[in-house]
Amino acid sequence: MSDAAMPDSPSPAPALPAGPSLQTPSLGALRTILALIIREMGTTYGRSPGGYVWAVMESVGIVAIMAIVFSFMVRTPSLGTSFLLFYATGWLSFGYYDTIEGKTRRSLRSVSALMSYPRVTWLDAVFSRTILATLTEVTSMIIIFGGIVAFTKVHVTLDLLPILNALAIAWLLGIGVGMIAGLLSALSQLFALFWRVLTRPLMIASGIFFIYEDLPALARDVLWWNPLFHVTALFRAGFYGTYDADFVSLPYCFGVALVLILFGLIFMRSYYQMVLER
Repeated sequence: MSDAAMPDSPSPAPALPAGPSLQTPSLGALRTILALIIREMGTTYGRSPGGYVWAVMESVGIVAIMAIVFSFMVRTPSLGTSFLLFYATGWLSFGYYDTIEGKTRRSLRSVSALMSYPRVTWLDAVFSRTILATLTEVTSMIIIFGGIVAFTKVHVTLDLLPILNALAIAWLLGIGVGMIAGLLSALSQLFALFWRVLTRPLMIASGIFFIYEDLPALARDVLWWNPLFHVTALFRAGFYGTYDADFVSLPYCFGVALVLILFGLIFMRSYYQMVLER
């Protein structure tokens, strides 16, 4: 039979598209963050007696001391009748920001030994530390406020929206400020000392011990620009149904936080390698 009469040889079957890989980038990053969270839990709470219990008791002690001291100085708190509730709403909302900022600022140094692994990035370090800090702080808040309501019999009507807005702003501000301050502190020891001095009055200027409406006009005009004052006011508005906190500006607070995060991401992306080499 001639070649022309030969039937055409069957063409190879088209290759099937490969199925989705189990090791997708998003899943790999999630597993890395989870591993860093477990590592952070061991290094942060595994070395101290009581672990998580101590983290909660520390906040309880601070709130109790403030309530006792200020109960001798003023007859009634600025809102309601419970000193414990008033100072807990101020301290815990500010303390959440302070914790997130500190965890973010020290994130690079905490995992510098792991940065040689290709799967570990500096963003993984930031997310793992702030997620664990959020879980710890929220657990402390639930225990503390539950205890205050149970033992003082104070009536509380929760409004979750302002509480969640306050925590979201505090989280974003903490990450943005922490990235910038962490980078500058690592590059300059002088800035690290300056930063510790600069942030000490921040607790007083953020409305922990008083509310915006109690201040003179000049102080209100100045402190309005501090987004943490908005955070504590928003958080309190979620516990006190009669408190409006109408001076709070969500666009301003979220705008400041997102701008800080943008600059933090730009600076960290450009210079984090320099920090690791120091």
